[in-house]
This record gives sequence, structure tokens and C-alpha cells, in this order.
Amino acid sequence: MSDYSEIPIIQDNDRSENNPIEDISYKEAPHNLEAEQALLGAILVNNDVMEKVQDFLQPDHFANGAHKKIYESSQIMIEKGQLVTPVTLKPFFEKDQLLEDVGGAKYLAKLAASAITIINAIDYGLLIYDLAVRRNLIDLGTKIVNNAYEFDVEETSKEQIEDAEKQLYSMAENGTAEGGFKDFKTSAVTAINVIGSALQRKGGLAGITTGFDSINKKIGGLHKSDLLIIAGRPAMGKTALATNIAFNAAKAYKHDKETGVPDDQNKGAVVGFFSLEMAADQLASRILAEQAGLSSQDMRQGKLSQEEFNRLSRVAMELEGLPLHIDDTAGLSIGALRTRARRLQRQKGLGLVIVDYLQLLRGTTGKGRGPENRVQEVSEITRGLKALAKELEIPVIALSQLSRAIESRDNKRPLLSDLRESGTIEQDADMVTFVYRPEYYHQQQEPDNGTPEHMQWLEEGEKLLGLAEFIIGKQRHGPTGIIELQFEAEITKFSDRPLSPGYHAEKH
Repeated sequence: MSDYSEIPIIQDNDRSENNPIEDISYKEAPHNLEAEQALLGAILVNNDVMEKVQDFLQPDHFANGAHKKIYESSQIMIEKGQLVTPVTLKPFFEKDQLLEDVGGAKYLAKLAASAITIINAIDYGLLIYDLAVRRNLIDLGTKIVNNAYEFDVEETSKEQIEDAEKQLYSMAENGTAEGGFKDFKTSAVTAINVIGSALQRKGGLAGITTGFDSINKKIGGLHKSDLLIIAGRPAMGKTALATNIAFNAAKAYKHDKETGVPDDQNKGAVVGFFSLEMAADQLASRILAEQAGLSSQDMRQGKLSQEEFNRLSRVAMELEGLPLHIDDTAGLSIGALRTRARRLQRQKGLGLVIVDYLQLLRGTTGKGRGPENRVQEVSEITRGLKALAKELEIPVIALSQLSRAIESRDNKRPLLSDLRESGTIEQDADMVTFVYRPEYYHQQQEPDNGTPEHMQWLEEGEKLLGLAEFIIGKQRHGPTGIIELQFEAEITKFSDRPLSPGYHAEKH
């Protein structure tokens, strides 16, 4: 941070037409040297003051360069267990030009003489911090203006807006004077309130509904601040399952709202669906096909009867006002995604984010990176998604591709080690799940027609018909295991499946 003095501004009302900048006045950047002097003096008199402010106040927050160095040196010495006084600091500044400019070593003694009490130290620290944030805002505003004037073919105005938003939120998140440790009493009260809410529900859903009773019972719904990964090979139905969950959560939210259920008891959520692979209208078509019970393929090819089309129209009218928002921007960066999610939460009360799929996102420095850095980029993306879940206090679901290693194994059921370009996916996620359809692989192994093996293959196929497995490979807050679902490929719909004693998951 610079040593601030004055910032020029142009006064439009006094400007001459012949010379637009002949009448320039100056406006000082926000700072308070007296507050900086008083706080530094308090630290020199009582080193305990440092403990009260160092959690949020950094050397760069001081406007005066000499004050910055004094605070930084004091911080280093106190952390080493050394006593900080004007005498012990003097050797560090005997030949320092910054300190000479403000009066030399005698200035340290003057600071100690102007000390404030410990009681006021935090207030002065917060004031210094607030003024530093204001200077940063001025710097950012200047940068935004300069970037807007410069024409860069590779950076559109839309990208400049997203970058500015990202930097503003970064300032709000990273430099906050709040946070830090919470005492156990505060944490325990919060935990008791959560448990009390669960007790009132009498064992009911704790988080946002997935729309599947079997999944809800196993995981308790989708919990705020959690990152959930749904992984699978192509054709397993990842997008279909994510779309079903998005629709179920949005429909539940709309229903509870209309029936007057309080917000804190609403089982659904406003959903933000980032579809990086499929267009928004295609995603909407899937939902309409599922709800109308029509074949997605027939809809695409226009093979519908008038009655079927009327049914589709009725369903579309019923779903008007569904709080499901789709962003189908291709090649979205993790920074832009977070910016858009924050915006949607401010505008609509976003309660659930779904990303389809993780590997299609870009890192913030994704341009020009080679394939050898892809693992690090995916790690940045998963960390960003987890940070988004914590920041907005909502669940985030991210779909992920699996490596081709599965195809070379006899047992095709996915494992955690199959996560493609895994990086920190498993580490950052609160839950890692897989979608697996044994029917898909069984169909690829059809023996010759008319053989005994073919008859056995047909019998086995009847047991696997429509079977899908929702595999919980990792769950931070509960057990792992396999949940059986029913999948109707024609309408891309998952549903709960009755227990099927003829099928044993461990054999496939």
C-alpha cells in the first residue's frame, strides 16, 4: 500500500472549455495520522495492545510509511517474545530514512508519550482498518476506470465487470475485522439450536430435500455449507439425477411458500443450475419430459400427438414461477460462477447451487495453462466451490467425470480413486457419491442369440431393468453405502425403487 497524501479530482463546475485540466483541486485519501500515532504509542507502552488488534490490523493498513514499519517491527518482536519499547526499537530505525523524515528516534518517544488506554485501542485499530479499506476502494475504482478506457480484445466489458465484482467481494471476505475464534459456549448454543430444530421435526428432514425418500433418509437432505460431488462415467445419468434434484428442491420451495410454511422450515430451495455442457432450453425440456411422462427423444423429433402436446403445455403452465434459474454460459471461470451465485442470492435468495460439470469450469488463471497444471486448476475449482458453500451457507452440488480406468475393470462399480483429475476433490468435498447403472454395462455384454448364455443373460437383465445405484463413497457426517433407485431412460427420470431381493449389489 502506498504512503498516501493527496488524490487529484477534476471539478466540472470550474472547468475551462479551453483547458479542461487547468483548474485541478486535490482531495486527500482517507487517513487519520493521529489515530495511528495513538495506537502505536499504546503498543509501545503496553505490548498487550498488539494482541487486541493484530488479528485484523496489518502493517499495510497504516497510511504513513514510518508508522507501517514501526507496527511491523513491533509485531515481529512481540511474536518472538521480545519487549517492545522506544529503546528496544531504536536500533532498527537509526539509519531509516522514513523515521528520520518524521523526527528520528525521538519520534518513538513522542509516540509513547501520546499513548491511549488499552480500552480505546480496538476502536482506534478499527478506525485505521476502515480507512485502509476506503483507500483500497479508491485504488480499485481507479483501476476499474483505467481498465475501461483501455481496449483489450481478450477482455470484454462483461469480464471486466465480473473481475471488479470478484475483487470487491475479495476485499469484503479477506480483510474483514470480524471472525476469529468463537468460545465453546457460543458454538454449543448454536449446536443445541440445530438439535432442537431436528427434535421439532420428529426425525424429519434436516436439510433441503433431494426429492428421493431413500436418499433423504441416508443423508438427511442437503445441508448448508456442504460440497457434494456426484460422479460417474458418461451415460450413467449424472445430469438427469442433478436435474431431478434441482426440480424437486425448487418445487418443494414453491409449494411450501404457497402454503405459508415459514422460511426456516421450508424443505426446498431457490436453485441456481450452472449448465456448462447443455443449453438451458435442453435442460428445461428434460424437466418437462419427466413431469409430463413423455419421451425426450419424441419431443425433440416432434413425434407427439395433439393430446401429448396439450399435456406438455399444461405441465409447462403448472411449472411457471418455479424458482429454478439456469446459467448455460460455456467456459465459465470459478470466479465468475461465484460472482453470479452471490448476485442470485442477493436478488432471489439462492439456496442451492448445482454445477454440471466440474471439469468444464476454468480456474481464475486458466488461460494459457498447459495440461500438466490441470490437476492444480481442478483443485482450485473444488476449493472455490467449497468456499462458496461456506460463504453463502448453502449446499453446492458439483458433477464430476470419472477416469476411463473403470472400463478396463471387470467390476465397473466406481471407486474414489476413479475421480478424474482428482486433485483435492475428495479432500474438499463433504460427500462424494457415484451414479452407477449395471444395466448399461450388462447390455454391452450380450452373448450370441440362442445360446444358453443368452438365456441366462436375459434373465439377469430382467433383474437389472431400470436399476441405478446411488453410491455414497464418502460422507463426512454419516455412513457410506449403496442406495437403489429406479431410472426411466426415455424420460430421464430417477425415482425411489422398491426393495428387490433378487438383486445383490456386491455381485455386480
